Amino acid sequence: MTTTRWLFALQLVAMGAMEMSGPFWPLHLRRVGGLAPHALAWVSAIAYAGPLAMAMCTTPWWGRLGDQVGHKPMLLRALLALAATQWWIAATDNVAVILSVRLLQGALAGYIAAAQAYGARLVTREARGALMAQLQAATAIGSVTGPVIGGWLFDARGFASVNAWAGAACLLCAALAFLVLPAVAPPATRSPGVRERKAALPAGLYGLLLGIVLVQAGKMMPQTFFGLYADEVLHVSNRVTGLCYAGTALGLCVAAPYWARRFAHLAHARVLAQVEWILWACAAIVAVQALVTNIALFVLARVLWGVCLAALLPVFYGLLARAAADDEQGRVLGAGNGAAKAGALVGAGAGGLALAWVPLAAMFWTVALLYAVAAVGMRAIRTRSSDFQHLQTTTGTP
Repeated sequence: MTTTRWLFALQLVAMGAMEMSGPFWPLHLRRVGGLAPHALAWVSAIAYAGPLAMAMCTTPWWGRLGDQVGHKPMLLRALLALAATQWWIAATDNVAVILSVRLLQGALAGYIAAAQAYGARLVTREARGALMAQLQAATAIGSVTGPVIGGWLFDARGFASVNAWAGAACLLCAALAFLVLPAVAPPATRSPGVRERKAALPAGLYGLLLGIVLVQAGKMMPQTFFGLYADEVLHVSNRVTGLCYAGTALGLCVAAPYWARRFAHLAHARVLAQVEWILWACAAIVAVQALVTNIALFVLARVLWGVCLAALLPVFYGLLARAAADDEQGRVLGAGNGAAKAGALVGAGAGGLALAWVPLAAMFWTVALLYAVAAVGMRAIRTRSSDFQHLQTTTGTP
């Protein structure tokens, strides 16, 4: 099996392991903490947003370190950190300890950025967009299987078993990565003068980073209340909750190759124009989720939402990878993942705030509103930033 296929498989398993507990944090925290609804809203927001805030601060630093020492050590470090923190969470029922370990997990992980930077060193510049889409598809497949398996384990064995098995999967991935992934030497160090001139990211990349913040905020916001919504509004079991949660990832997985091919030869400005319309489609599809209680229709809306999401984050990562120099892949993709964490932090914070003040049955309307804001923001990005005119999705004529 080729190195890129191993990387795909490792990302699938590792991200699936981390998604096993994804929909169920509010349910678990309510059980172990005996929290009132308002307190549960804030604690749930911390459980989701805390790791993202820490990762937003540390992921770019891990990326720069990977540029210096190689990205395979960063992969191994992230996987071992995930395994250790998952087992720690499995061993405690103390809410304060759980939240603290979640913060530590966010600070030490950064697996996705490390995998992207490692993979970018394996392929040509022209192939990096396709590779980013493949790695996002791996994450999506893991996100399909992880919540389903997690829901089954939660019902059958309890939440501790979910985290214990997730930690075991991450440890297995670390062992396989050590054995099968070749070390890739960091690129040659440039002269101090060149490094100084390149200290800041190219101006045009900041618009892409802002786009990542916008789209990731909409994706993350429902996670803060999804488990409670499925339990109290849809009235389904944890297993069905996992299935509903995974529907989005299923749509993303199926659609990612199509969007990668569609955007491969489009000029940068046209890509962003289509992203704006996709954000409006996301707002409409999320509104459908707010209206229906039939499980089949709800799952269908989740799948369609995933189809739209496949055209968002992977496209931005591909544009970043293509625009970055070989010896800045870790730094630039680390910044991209930091932006994703910032967007997820915004989404988690907005979800927690809305959950404290908005009736649970109306929560998906707040997500639809957030997507409408993101679409307006995307219009501003693509029409008011002249920097975008210098970045193209391909090296060919737009």
